[in-house]
Order: sequence, then structure tokens, then C-alpha cells
Amino acid sequence: MTYDDAVRYLLALGRELASPQQARVAKFDLANTAILAERLGHPERAYPSVHIAGTNGKGSTAAMLASILGAAGLRNGLYTSPHLERINERIQLGGREITDEEFAATFDRTRAAIEELLASGKLAAHPTFFECLTATAFDYFARPRGARPEVRADFCVFEVGMGGRLDATNILAPEVAIITQIAFDHENYLGHSIEEIAGEKAGIIKAGAWVVSAADHPVARDVIRARAEKQGARLIEIDERFEVKNLRSEGPAGATRFGVLDKESRRSIELSVPLAGRFQVRNAVTALAASRLLAGRRFPTDDAAIARGIAEVRWPGRLERVSERPSVYIDGTHNPAGARELVAFWDEKFPGVAIHLVYGTLRDKPIDEICGVLFPRAASVILTEPRQSRALKAVTLAEMTRHLAPHCEIVRDPAEAMERAVQLAAPEDAIFATGSLYLVADYRRGWERTHPTARNLADGLHPAKK
Repeated sequence: MTYDDAVRYLLALGRELASPQQARVAKFDLANTAILAERLGHPERAYPSVHIAGTNGKGSTAAMLASILGAAGLRNGLYTSPHLERINERIQLGGREITDEEFAATFDRTRAAIEELLASGKLAAHPTFFECLTATAFDYFARPRGARPEVRADFCVFEVGMGGRLDATNILAPEVAIITQIAFDHENYLGHSIEEIAGEKAGIIKAGAWVVSAADHPVARDVIRARAEKQGARLIEIDERFEVKNLRSEGPAGATRFGVLDKESRRSIELSVPLAGRFQVRNAVTALAASRLLAGRRFPTDDAAIARGIAEVRWPGRLERVSERPSVYIDGTHNPAGARELVAFWDEKFPGVAIHLVYGTLRDKPIDEICGVLFPRAASVILTEPRQSRALKAVTLAEMTRHLAPHCEIVRDPAEAMERAVQLAAPEDAIFATGSLYLVADYRRGWERTHPTARNLADGLHPAKK
């Protein structure tokens, strides 16, 4: 099986939960993943791991923790979703994406195991796209590379795809479970209240687990505490345990330097986060808390590794600055909580500056709430649309939201929409191309194609390319 064959095979399975209607009739449990993992020899047990769930911040926290593990000298595996440009981005080892050849070979083993299990009747139905990819990641991280067994993963970080309790990654028995911020998102799948959504996220807490929670919603915190108590888990809530001090901006791109005091041990550490947005401070403290728990289990995640790992983290597509004069940012703001964080970033970094917004989204998002937060604050809004089956047409989006924006235009092609924003913006203005994560790759490719000589300000834009 070639790389292209493997990708086509996966895409033929359809995107995960393509519609709420499918979600209502689909059978959700961990059986497929558990059966497939058993057939592959339980690769998920071959290395220690951290498991991360949450609504916002779980990807950034996963990237920070993987960077810390790398700074500590561990060959870290990182599994995240969704990808921005290529499926390989989801599976990284030692800071590098899985190669096309490795992906093809590893997925071929997964496919062969699936076909054998289907033929024997041990699998009642074919695993989903995400189940197949998760099993492939499990297997890839566990396998030696040829005659060099030391090249397998020393430690892996797994981001939940959606929810937690019934997510394919939840057959893990991690060293530490992390729950980041909890807010409304994917309500058709996870529930229509914070209590229900938190319950799904807290489903990653196993008996006797060590858990770090960054949830600050009172209802979510109560749900997580109750689950931890029921499971006899050790819970650290970052707001109770840590105090952030001397918060200050560092450079024009939005980096932040700050101190963190552990109120229990009285230990302090100075951290610098290169990722834009003050919300990344919370993610960094979460990664710090998990790393210190791992240090308590004799992993080499000391404070020097923590500080270096966080300072060196890269996470493309999230408030990623790609140009200046005008400042141009690409971001995957896809829920109301993220929209509020984006406005807070505008208030912090661009007070009194004209904001030009390029925006597109999917049909199943809370469009009124997101656009109600963003559009009134923008000098102009250019509406575009993802190249995705669930995309909301820009014309329809305009009908729904035009009244919220002082100036609104429709440019269906994402790259052309960014260029239109550049035409409207003065050099001292700021442009934010945002909305669905499915748009991030289109924004970036379009920008790189039309501005080939522009200096890329996000160092390591593609840090994990092979």
C-alpha cells in the first residue's frame, strides 16, 4: 500500500461524524479500538503517556507538553487532531511528522488487522476514520525503526479527538490525564449543557489516576471533582494550586513572559510562551502542572526542561502571525469561547487599531454567537467559505450576519478573501483570517502563494515537516 492508497482508503471511510444525523444513529463505544489494539499487540501499552481532553487549549497544551518532554531528552510521540494541511501532522515523533513511507507501512498493518478481524467476525463493523488513525498512531509509536529499537517513542502525548469518554483514544491508561478549558462546542454530539459536556470530557479520568484540570467554569469544576472523587483520582486544579505573577508582553507578536508560584511547595518558575494570546498562559501552567507530576514519577521533566520546552513550542494555525504592516494573523477560532479570547487579544495588542476580519465557518457551529462577538468589533468583514462538505456558503452567512458588521463583503475563495482584506487595510491596521480550522491551510497556502517574498514571522511555521 502506497501513501496515496492509505490516504484514499481513510478518506473513503468519510469524515468523523459528518453530520448530527449520523451521530444520532451511530454506535458509540470503545469496542472497535479495543479489539483492534488487542490484535496489534496493545501498542498503546508500550510507552507511558499523557491524555488530554477539553474544549479549548488541548492542542496547544499537548504541543507544550511534547516540547517539554523533548527538552527533557525524551523521544516524544504526539498525536493531535485535526490536521491543517496533511494527515501526517497528526502523528509526530521527536518533533517530526511521520513520513509518507512510514505512514503507508504502519497503516497497512492496521488495515490488514482490520480485514482479518472483519473476516473472523470479531469486528462487527469497520472502524471509523478516527479509530483507524488512532490505532495507526498507537502502533507507530510502539514500533522500533528497523534494527534501532531505541528509536521508538519514550513517551507519548495524546489529544482527544472529541469528547473523551467514548473517544477512540480513551483505551489509554495514562500517567497523567489533563482536562483543559470546557465550554460549549459540538453540542449535537456531547450534550447541550456544560454539565453534560464536562461529563464527557471527565470520562478520561481512570481509577487512581493523576489528573490536572484547567477548567474554570463552576459547573465543569464540580463535575470533574465528582468524577475524580468517584475514581479515587488525585486531582490538581491549576487555579487552586498555582498563582501567575508579573504577567507581561514580550515582543510585538504576542508572546508572554510571567512567573508561576506553586502555592503548596512555594516553588517559583519564570516562563516565556511564544504563542500569541494571554489564554496561552493558562495552557502553559497546565503543562507545567502535568510536568511536575511526571517528575514525581521519576520522569526527567525538571524545571529547566519545562522552561525550555515552553519557550520553544510551536503550534501553527493558532493566532499565527505571518506578516506585518499590516499585521496579518491566521487563526482557527471556531467556537464562542475562542471568539472571546480573540477579542481579548485585539484589546491587548491592537487597542484603537482597525481590525479587518476574514471569516468562514461550518454549518454546525453557533454562528450567531460567534459572529455577534467578532463582527461588531471589526472595521470590515470579508466572508468566505471552507472547501469542505459541511461548509456554510458565504452568501448564506452574509444573510445571517451582515447586520452585525459595519462593512461586509463576500469573497468565496479564502486566498482571494485575504487579498481583499489587504486592499482594505492601511499599514497600521491588523488583519485576522479566522473561523473554521479547515480554512487555516487555505489561508496559509494562499498567503504564501501571493506573498512569496514576505518574511514569515512565525518561526518554524512547518516545524514538523519531514
